[in-house]
This record gives sequence, C-alpha cells and structure tokens, in this order.
Amino acid sequence: MKKRSVTGSFGVTLILLLALGARGAAEAPPTRAARSMEFPAGVELVNVNISVLNGRDRFVTDLAQQDFIILENGVRQQASLFAQKDLPISVVLLLDMSESMKPRVAAVRDAAARLIESLRPGDQAEIVVFNNRPKVLQSFTSDHQKLIEAVAGTEASGGTALHNTLYITLKEVAALGKTEEMRRRAIVLLSDGEDTMSMITDDQVIEAARACEVGIYSILIGQDADASVGRAQARYLLSSLARESGGQAFFPSDSSDLVRLYARIAQELHSQYNIGYVSSNPNLDGTWRQILILTPQRDGLQVRHRLGYYAVPAGSLPKTKVGDTRATARRFTAAVVYSAP
Repeated sequence: MKKRSVTGSFGVTLILLLALGARGAAEAPPTRAARSMEFPAGVELVNVNISVLNGRDRFVTDLAQQDFIILENGVRQQASLFAQKDLPISVVLLLDMSESMKPRVAAVRDAAARLIESLRPGDQAEIVVFNNRPKVLQSFTSDHQKLIEAVAGTEASGGTALHNTLYITLKEVAALGKTEEMRRRAIVLLSDGEDTMSMITDDQVIEAARACEVGIYSILIGQDADASVGRAQARYLLSSLARESGGQAFFPSDSSDLVRLYARIAQELHSQYNIGYVSSNPNLDGTWRQILILTPQRDGLQVRHRLGYYAVPAGSLPKTKVGDTRATARRFTAAVVYSAP
C-alpha cells in the first residue's frame, strides 16, 4: 500500500478507511423513500432508528408519526421526517475468523447466508472478517450471490482484534452516513471470545459508537461457565454498545442458535421506524444530548433507540475524549497500514 500525506482528523479517517480497502460504489439505486431532504445551511437533522416491541416480544409496525413523542434533554421536539417500511438498510457483517472459530465456521457461513437472503431489493451489505486485523471480503453491494460467495470463502486463523475492528468499522459507517442517501445503518458482529490483539480500548469503541448513527447487534457465542476475564470484558463491551446504539447483544451457548438470531436481527432492521428532527437547541456546542422516544398512546410497548448524540457539526468529532482518541487512532493506523501482509 502506498503511503499518503494526510493531516488532521480527516487524514486519520481516510487512512482508517484505506486500512479496510477501497470501497465499491453502491450498486442499488436509491428508493423513493431514500431521497434527500433540504434543510437550511448549518441545520443538523438528528436521525433516530426506533425498534418497538409488544409484551410478547414481537415487533410493532403499525404506529404512525403522531404516536411518538420525542424528548431531547427533557424538551419536546417536532419530527421533520418519519419513515418505516420503505427505508432501505445498509448492514456490515463482521465475522470473527480467529483460530478459535474453526469448529464453528460452517455454522457461521450458513447463518450469514440466511441473513443475506433476507435482504430486500435496495438493501446493501458488506462482508468483513477479522482475526489479527480486519479484511473486507466484499464491499457494499445488493448482489446476494457476491455476498454469499464472500462468506463461503471465509477461513479461520490467528488472534482476535475485536476492538480495532469495531473502531474502524464505526468510523467507516459514520463517514458513509454523511455522503449517501438516507438508510438504516447497522453493524452485525459475531465473535466467540476475548480481544487478544487490539490497541484501541473498549472505552474508545463505546465513545465512537456514541458519535455514530448506527445500530450495533452482537452475537457472542460460547459457554459462559468457563468464562475468562477477557470474555467477561467482551460481554460488557457488547452489552454497552447495544444499549448506547439501540441495538441488541445476544449470548448463545452454541452455534445452533445462529440462524435464529440472524433472522431475528434481520426482522428487526426491517421493522424499525426512522424519525428525524431538527433540535430546538441550535447551539452546536459539542455537548451530549439525551434522546428519549415515548409511545404514550399505546400501553405495554418497549421502545429501543440510541441514547443520544453529540451536538457537533456534520463531520466533526465531539469534544469529549477527542485528544486521546485521535492519538490512539494515529498509533493504530500506523500499525495497520504498514503491517506485513
């Protein structure tokens, strides 16, 4: 890989993306619901993906815009955008292919292929495997055959750089969200254990997730009865990411549950609502703002969404922990870009 001269946060982001490989252009045309909306310069639209479940743990898909109340730091907000069924999704499938995954590779391939087959026209997916470092097997595409062929080519070896992979992927998805048509964006991670290789900390991964408009769905497979400290830390991290992003974390004991869990995640992504609003507080001061979505007209519903956002201009980093995160990103970038093949 050729060295590039880059400076500032944009340079860091660019090299992080190069570490994953060049991205293919989106192959599916934008749908009618994915058209862009025009807002005055300097106005930031806050997008929130919302999952709603009833008391039987089934997704509720018949709500209207007036059924939702949006609160930001306790202040009611007015929705500027509402979508449900016809908003396409973009999902990154992150597959742990470290040495310890060898006994489960066949089950992983089968379950991932089932999820791919559930994607609808206009949906896109990307296949990323990781061990010592992440590798893109197929960039974003709507072509199911290409995606399934990429999954079929997976092989297990090496260690587990879970934190590094999540950090890079979050930065990549955040960057794409600023340049492409509106979509529901999600990361679906499958791993079986502790991080053994990363330079990025769990706190920095959580901070990156808080600054990103993407739902994180994780499957940590394996027996907790023999859990190590590292596995307990992985469980904490994935639970935290799910809570912050409005996603979910699953902890099955064996690979027989993978098909069911992937199907559940696909169903949720296709059942979500999207609400966009322009905050009544126009000050982009870098502070964290809490989001709370309520459905007071319907009793007994569980509403899940990301917990908040940093009030910064599009493309900017939040003030919180920026220095530490940038420094670590630079060290990590050098390690990834110049590592031996």
